[in-house]
Parts: sequence; structure tokens; C-alpha cells
Amino acid sequence: MAQTEHPSPTAGATRLSGIPASPGVAVGPVARMADPPALPAERPEPGDPRTEASTARGALEKVADLLDAQAAQLTGEAAAVLGALALMARDPELGRRVEERAEAGEPAAWAVHSACGAYQELMLAAGGYLAERAADLADIRDRATALLLGLPMPGLPDPGVAHVLVADDLAPADTVRLDPEQVLGIVTRLGGPTSHTVILARALGIPAVVGCPGAETLRDGVPVALDGDAGTVEPEPDAELADRMLRRTERRRALLAESTGPGRTEDGVPVALLLNAGEGDPKEAGAHDSEGVGLLRTEFLFLDRADPPTVAAQTDTYTRLFEEFSGRTVTVRTLDAGSDKPLAFVETGHEDNPALGVRGFRTSRVHPGLLTDQLAAIAAASEETGARVRVMAPMVSTPDEASDFVALAREAGIREAGVMIEVPGAALLADRLMSRVDFVSIGTNDLAQYTMAADRTLGTLPDLLDPWQPALLALVGAVGAAGERSGRPVGVCGEAAADPLLALVLVGLGATSLSMSAPALPAVRHALARHSQGECRRLAELATAASSAGRAREAVRSAAHPETVD
Repeated sequence: MAQTEHPSPTAGATRLSGIPASPGVAVGPVARMADPPALPAERPEPGDPRTEASTARGALEKVADLLDAQAAQLTGEAAAVLGALALMARDPELGRRVEERAEAGEPAAWAVHSACGAYQELMLAAGGYLAERAADLADIRDRATALLLGLPMPGLPDPGVAHVLVADDLAPADTVRLDPEQVLGIVTRLGGPTSHTVILARALGIPAVVGCPGAETLRDGVPVALDGDAGTVEPEPDAELADRMLRRTERRRALLAESTGPGRTEDGVPVALLLNAGEGDPKEAGAHDSEGVGLLRTEFLFLDRADPPTVAAQTDTYTRLFEEFSGRTVTVRTLDAGSDKPLAFVETGHEDNPALGVRGFRTSRVHPGLLTDQLAAIAAASEETGARVRVMAPMVSTPDEASDFVALAREAGIREAGVMIEVPGAALLADRLMSRVDFVSIGTNDLAQYTMAADRTLGTLPDLLDPWQPALLALVGAVGAAGERSGRPVGVCGEAAADPLLALVLVGLGATSLSMSAPALPAVRHALARHSQGECRRLAELATAASSAGRAREAVRSAAHPETVD
């Protein structure tokens, strides 16, 4: 199928600017994602409705089989993402909708296309976790459509050389298959700083710029210079710029190779550098040069199940991970699910806006046994290992909720209990909340969407979700100040902590620990070692005094130690 023609930038074209999503620089030729398969302009006469329905269902099953086969060749989060996609392709509700369309007279490919489109609209309207999965459904639709029409399967380009990947957006199923040896950088026209694409790109150590207007003008083969720290893309860079960026890459690699050990500011103030972790190989997680886990996501134990996991099954999983962090801290986030991360065994009722409904700790209001069983399993696993295990509840909004959670944790035998600050109300009452808990951890991804009233899954408002937004930083600063007054630790476990420049600001705002994906650890450790705590505070003042996220970032870039950005 012929690809859509894109406008062609000329030599000396204006630099493109987007959101810095994954740090680092890259220079190389563009390779564009192929356009998704399109239905022919003229719809053929359908065959027997039952045959068309069976053919359509067969295509979805074939897609699921292909995804399962790919997942079997991977491990950790990549395998989990593809496995979840396969489950989505086999979703009985999706199959029912496809059959209805076919039996109503639509040919198989049209039935798949229209049913998936209608289902997507429902997911987007639901917001939160379901909206995040809508892009995955589009990927399944495109793969099934390609099979039914005999077209090339959509996927990553293979130009035969190392390249900068350019796309409107990337589905997680594509992102997990990226080869960092071949994909030098990523540029997307859509997407925000908290998308799955960004999280996976950071985990792979691939520089990325997202939410980049004008990305559609970049042609295949055109050389570009991408700066994932500044959020810029320079089409057809001159030899001097390309050489300077390549030297910067080598210099960064050399500096980061020397960055090991505990996190410290230049004047010796400790800042614990921790991992964000979830489903994956515990040994692999434990092997990283971190001071522990600042965010253990536990949803993978609960999602895509017909029944909740038993206490024994949970205990076994937690024990295997805790053992790999003996002598280090492991911070477990209790189940962050609810109406926006639907569980087959949890009924919360219809909600027009699930992102503002029964989720996180609020789920315990209607299903308290889920939380008490989980806490019992965590406590039992903790007793079996030498790790320092802490628990924290997501989506806590009030001091009283914080007290309720801590009481449940204490009753289960867990010595350290805290909460996540993801709701502006909790940040505004941070002083009162701090007296009820042992620690707090700020989830910048959700705090950004609730502070700026911008759905984190909505790719059209990425600037409002930029973690450099001064309003968001002001709330972080309020929590940090409350932590200093109370003597309670304040962590940050959102993706903001993975940005070396922003990490300096977060420490200046009072963060005592930072949690991130493993590839981000060396750069953040290096940045901290080049700045004193006083300098971090001055950078924080510059950021919070700025009038926009872009001005905040530039003010800090200009004032920070040159090696932090070069």
C-alpha cells in the first residue's frame, strides 16, 4: 500500500520543538512508521453473514496468536505488554461486537474496523486506564484489518541502518520491540510526557521527543539531530552541529559510566535513588545499581484475572522480589485499580468519569478484603526476607484516609506505612497529613493531570501535562516543605524523577528520594553529584518563578552545571 505523502522540509528548515521525553541526543536518518492499513474506498458485497463473522473472529484470534508468539520471545514488561494485547484481541465483548456488525451485513474487514472504532470511543470516554488502552485497540484493529485484506502487517520500519523513528504516535506493542542498537531516537507528533511510549523509551535508554508539531513533515532518509533533553529536532543539521551532538553523546556515555553508588549532592546530602518496578524478573531488578525500590506496582497480580489472587500466591511473588533487595528498601504501592482499571471481580458501578471515581485506596470502601489480604501477604513476605519493606496507598485525598490506611497496615504487622500524594487536596493539607504517616511519595503523573485538569491519556494537551509546569512544582514544593517541618521523608516516583535537570529541582523542593526506571539512574546520580543542595534550591526557585513549563526548563538549563545538559 502506498504511503501518504508528507510535506518535505528543505535544507535549513526551522527547528521543530516538542516535549523532552527521554534524555540524550541522536543524529541519524528518519525512518517513518508506515501508515495503518486503510479500507478500500468501495466496499465489496458481503458474503454469508455467518461466514463473515467467523472470518472476522478468526482474524482477531490470529492476531492474538501472533502477539503471544512475540511475547514468548521476550521477558519482563515487554512480554507483559504483548500478553495483555493478546488478551484484548480475545476479549469476548470485542468479539461479540464484531459478530454483530458482520451479521448486520458488513464484510469481515469492515466489521472489525467499525466495531473496534466504536469500542475505542467508549474507552476514550471512560478516561484513565481504559483510555490508555484505546491506542492498543487501534493496533489490534490495524493488524486484523491487514490480515483480512492481505496487506502488509503494520509495524516498525526496517531501513537497514540505524535511524531516528518518526511516527504520529507509537503503540506500546511497537515500542517494546524497539532495538536500541537500530533506533537511535524517537519523534512523535502526538503523545505526552507520561505515556506508555515515553516510559518504555526511557526504560530502553532511547532519546525521545513527543508532542512535536511538524513531525509529520519529516521525510524518510532525511537526517535529523534530536535532543531529548531540550525537546528539539533539527532537520538536515550541518556538519558542525551533527559532530557536536555526536561528541556530546560520547562525553555523556563516559561520564555516566563513572556514575555509581548511592545518590548524593555535591555537598554530601543523601538523596536515595530508587527503582520503579513491576512485573519482571526480580533478579534483573535487584542487579541494578539502586538503593532499592521506590515504587513497586502490584496491579500485574490483579489485572486480567477472573478471581483475585490468593494471599499465598501474593506472598510468594512478593517474597521472591524482596529477597533480591535484602538490605535495601522496597516500597510497595497497594493495588491501584478500580473503575478506571477494571477488575472482573470488583463491581463499583457505572461512573461517567472513572478518573475521578472509585480507584486506588477508594476501592477499599466497597471491597475492603482486597486491601487487607494484600497487606497480609506483604507482611508475611517481609518477615521472610531481609529487605526494609514499606507500603503506601495510592489516591489518598484526606488526612483521615491516611490515618485509616496506616491503621490497617499496622494491624497487618507492617512497620512503615505512607501514602501517595496524587491529589491536589492532599498536597494542600500536607502538614496535617504528614503527622499521620511515616513517609509520602509524590506521583507526579496523576498529580499533573488533576492539577491541570488535563487527562493524562489525551495526546492533544501534552503541554499541560509537562512536569515542568510551575503550578505542579508549587504543589511539590508545598509537600516538600511540610516534609522538612515534620521530619518525614518525601519521595517522588512519577516519571518526572527520571529527568536529570528536573531531579535537581525536585531535590531543591524538598524531595529526599527519587524513583525512576533503571536506565535513568546514572544520569540523575551524575547531575546530583555536580550540584550542592543550596544550588538545587536556587534552581527550584527559578523553576517555580517561571510563567510556563518551557520557561522553567530553559531557566534551569541555563543555570545548571554544563555537564548536566551536555
